[in-house]
Amino acid sequence: MLLPPPSPRAPSGSETTADVVCIGETMAVLSPWDTRPLAHQSALALAVGGAESNVACALVALGHSAAWLGRVGDDPLGRRVLDDLTARGVDVSTVETDAVRPTGVYFKDPGPDGTGTYYYRRDSAAAAMDPGLASLPLLHRARVLHLSGITAALSDSCADLVTHIVARRAVPGPVISFDVNYRPTLWRHRPADAGPVLRELARCADVVFVGRDEAENLWGTRTAQEVRGLLGPGPVLVVKDAGHGATAYGADGEETFVPTPATRVVERVGAGDAFAAGYLAALLEGRTRANGLRLGHLMAAATLGTGEDVPTVLTRDTLDRHLALDNADWSALRLA
Repeated sequence: MLLPPPSPRAPSGSETTADVVCIGETMAVLSPWDTRPLAHQSALALAVGGAESNVACALVALGHSAAWLGRVGDDPLGRRVLDDLTARGVDVSTVETDAVRPTGVYFKDPGPDGTGTYYYRRDSAAAAMDPGLASLPLLHRARVLHLSGITAALSDSCADLVTHIVARRAVPGPVISFDVNYRPTLWRHRPADAGPVLRELARCADVVFVGRDEAENLWGTRTAQEVRGLLGPGPVLVVKDAGHGATAYGADGEETFVPTPATRVVERVGAGDAFAAGYLAALLEGRTRANGLRLGHLMAAATLGTGEDVPTVLTRDTLDRHLALDNADWSALRLA
């Protein structure tokens, strides 16, 4: 896939540039300190999280420049979001602050079957995002724009924004990356729309990420090959199949499969975002699709092994050693 060349780094005090601009909602996250259910907790830890900003944070940790674009409330939680992302090296210079609408919040609820999540984001500042954001110069200087199906479900104006960028190509030049990120609760008021809307957005993107089980729930496809048939030959497609592996299909029809290395799972929240960041980092670095899938797996494994939405990334030397393994050694890899 042909990426636009990196933009020249702007002089100090002038407009900024970023390799990747991630667009969506970031929220305050309240999590228990231990594995007891939320209802049994007396104190919670405050952090921040959001699918698109998780990708931006992971990309920065891998050595790339990334910006997050969205809206937060003019409240302490909004300031916490901006401070946290800034501390991680993410550019938030174009984020809008809303004097009326609040910053969204979500809670994590540990349980024997995994961590549940409870979102409080209706009428949030981010829900007021609209196509006007597409005119910002930062987007036009990027090499990749990354969006997800979560944003398309937040409000009508958010849906218009995603359609404006992904389907109508309002920002010509950058590669459009789209993570399907189907969240049934966000579509509960119009469940019949989710499949057709997300399918059309995926068909229009350049790079698409989707889980195999997610695609089955959304479109009735049972295999990665069936997802490829549904979306057609246009986008580079990455189908993730949890503990089995991930398959990438190029626009040329070539299929690449990389098995998932054995990984200890503490919590699954954020693993898909980390995978997308790994694959996009490999794309920016001109690596092969196989190495893109490997780097995606390594980033996802780092997230699965922690309760944090954004993982601590392995050193570059360690990552490069894993990427250089032959297929047999990769298949035997065990990640702590």
